[in-house]
Amino acid sequence: MTLGGLALAVGILVDDATVAIENISQNLEQGKELEQAILDGTQQIAVPTLVSTLSICIVFIPMFLLAGVAHYLLVPLAEAVVFAMLASYFFSRTLIPTLAKYLLRHHEHMGGDVESMKGSRNPFVRIHLAFERHFEAVHKRYRGFLEAQLDRPGRFASLFLMCCLLSLALAPFLGRDFFPSVDSGVIALHLRTKTGTRIEETAALTDRVDQRIRELIPRGEIHSIIDNMGLPVSGINLSYNNTGTVSTADADVLITLSENHKPTDDYIRELRKRLPQEFPDVTFSFLPADITSQILNFGLPAPIDIAITGRDVRGNRALANHLLEKIRRVPGLVDARIQQPSDLPAINVEVDRTKALQAGFTQRDVANNLLITLSGSQQTTPTFWLNPVNGVSHNVITSASGKADILGALASLSRGSRDAVVYHYNPQTTINLYATTERCNLGAVSDDVQRIIDHLACDASNGMRGRS
Repeated sequence: MTLGGLALAVGILVDDATVAIENISQNLEQGKELEQAILDGTQQIAVPTLVSTLSICIVFIPMFLLAGVAHYLLVPLAEAVVFAMLASYFFSRTLIPTLAKYLLRHHEHMGGDVESMKGSRNPFVRIHLAFERHFEAVHKRYRGFLEAQLDRPGRFASLFLMCCLLSLALAPFLGRDFFPSVDSGVIALHLRTKTGTRIEETAALTDRVDQRIRELIPRGEIHSIIDNMGLPVSGINLSYNNTGTVSTADADVLITLSENHKPTDDYIRELRKRLPQEFPDVTFSFLPADITSQILNFGLPAPIDIAITGRDVRGNRALANHLLEKIRRVPGLVDARIQQPSDLPAINVEVDRTKALQAGFTQRDVANNLLITLSGSQQTTPTFWLNPVNGVSHNVITSASGKADILGALASLSRGSRDAVVYHYNPQTTINLYATTERCNLGAVSDDVQRIIDHLACDASNGMRGRS
């Protein structure tokens, strides 16, 4: 955004120096000595240019009052413009007069300079005279056109208003995006296979996907492909992850293209079309790869986020599935998916408390023993043994009681499924639907999605909130 601010103000930055040089030249044409012309020319425009500079800077002051992501996004732009304008004014009052004194020390009064330069063989002088000649011709034609229009102000005003009204016909074709797309040469692909898949199977699947990507994108245009599968070891790493990884069935594929590559969006469209056909059991979604899109998405893996909150967990899931079918039909909306999968394989253990008490076990004893058997006592009563030989500590598995019994004699076991991850908005559970756009502006797609949400919200008691 700093470079954007400089690009925005580059034309204005030149104005201060241009005005200073023009005014010095005007004083020289009046017959003044060089030093006096510089002093008078600089003094005459000091206050007007200061007022104009401050007026431009004041326009960007409200940006400093913004909050949230807009503050971090637009404040660097405002700072770049303000500081550049102040620096431009400072140098136009100090550096420009100093350079004028040294560069114009052999300057002669402008009385007959133009006539004397016509016979010069200097190529720069000839280019200057040719430019002045053509510019003067354009200036005369423009002056004549302006005088003709001022003679008939009614006709000119009618023509101007007609052009303004005709331009309103373009309003339905105008897109609404917060920021133009950026071709960063990076593709961020997220894939999710069947929930509960082992990390080894996910790695093998990701290898096959990588191989297919290398076939679809020419070898000379791929710089590198980096895969990151499963959950990170530390929860700190997971808190900084914004790709939507929730289990060992998830994988992130980061594709970096070489410098001389074709448009990245073309490759994304090709991969979005081909990969689901060849890997039907895998859900593919393309995430924001550049820093600008990530900031505008507020750290989410998609620009469109629909959150369903409510006390009825099963009703939330049914509403989310129904809504997912609806929004997939919206033109320009792609990569629609439910963030929280609900098909994680599970074994339901229903303990018969009467039998357990007769055998001398409580519900807590059964749960602790089952947890120790499957995960180890690190979850319940962590115990460590320090090896005196090498000083390495080892986790020791402990049992909850000295008694032993078969779990099948105290409980009934059945297969089922459950949520792989649970999100909360305040105290209530939340289901998120993510989606992005393709070849369509975000505003139009967001309006279509909002109409669907409003229609379903009238028939549902669940709370829905959307952000795009």
